[in-house]
Amino acid sequence: MERGFIQIGRAPEDLRQLIAKACWTFLYMSYLYYVVEDLTEDRHTPFATAVGWGALAAFVAGYLFLVLGRRPDRLVRRRNWLLGGLYLLAVTASLTLGGAWTVLLVYVSISSGVQLPLRWGLRIVPAIAVTVAGLGLLHGMGTAELLLLVLPALLGGGAMMAVVQMGRTMRELREARATVAHLAANEERLRLARDLHDLLGHSLSLITLKSELAGRMLPDKPEAAAQQVADIERVSRQALVDVREAVSGFRRPTLDAELAGARTALAAAGVAADLDGATAGHADLPPDEEGALAWALREAVTNVVRHSGARRCEIRLEESGDELCLTVTDDGRGPSGARGNGLTGLAERLGLAEGRLETGPGPRGGFRLRAYVPLSRRVSA
Repeated sequence: MERGFIQIGRAPEDLRQLIAKACWTFLYMSYLYYVVEDLTEDRHTPFATAVGWGALAAFVAGYLFLVLGRRPDRLVRRRNWLLGGLYLLAVTASLTLGGAWTVLLVYVSISSGVQLPLRWGLRIVPAIAVTVAGLGLLHGMGTAELLLLVLPALLGGGAMMAVVQMGRTMRELREARATVAHLAANEERLRLARDLHDLLGHSLSLITLKSELAGRMLPDKPEAAAQQVADIERVSRQALVDVREAVSGFRRPTLDAELAGARTALAAAGVAADLDGATAGHADLPPDEEGALAWALREAVTNVVRHSGARRCEIRLEESGDELCLTVTDDGRGPSGARGNGLTGLAERLGLAEGRLETGPGPRGGFRLRAYVPLSRRVSA
């Protein structure tokens, strides 16, 4: 959970969260006005008034502990007992001090929705609403006054259960997403390990064998030993090529990932992103060409975020004949003169994929980058 972020149904983890949650708690505790008014209007004897103030203080203290206190597993049963005690206190106060005290059951219902498991909350919250209705009828409340108590008790508790359940679901989804990402990373590591094992196992075994043969042939058969050394050089060069291909495949970015990263980076920099015309997954786009476009997108977005001062960035992916064109346009300061090392390296990377790079001012100012790579139908022609 992000630091400082308050979630209903979870205890505050630091002082900032405690202050924020206390502010919200005291805000909706203003409904206790009716109870305070009942105690300050000389409706009871001095003894009953003193008992009422003590009961109110005890109720508020218990309620604040349920809302703001930490919730270790070992205290779950005690907190449930406290919740039951608040229910009995509210019912007793309503029966002895008057109908104004029935409002305390609304807070008990809300606490039940937050504190109890869903299967128990679905039973307890309606039971509390029925208790409110019964006490209201006992005190002779009218229909409107009764609904003003029953509906908050029922809907407030139900809303808290829904919010708490949603928070739990969101936490589970975050944990599942983190697990999936971890498993995907592990699977990719295993794939690379398998590829390297398959690529190097045979090559290194062959190199070892031929090295032993060359050693036995020297000095009696120098020509045959030289042939074995030549074979060792050929096998080692091929192994080096295979390893580079495996590692480049492991590190090759994809358009899907870079588009998602571009949206996040631009949003974090306060740049409005228009990606409606950017859709990855072209059927005729080979992996190497896709990797080159992904690098181009990464470099372009990095330049927009760091150097352009732009407020808006538009990203497009569209076919241009037998090529796929990536266009990144911003409304920033525009070209600054000579190409930097990033754009120079990007042009070289696109050249290796038989692509090309075009940069210059945008149609309405700013800077525009266009990266072209060939589609497979042109490559195979």
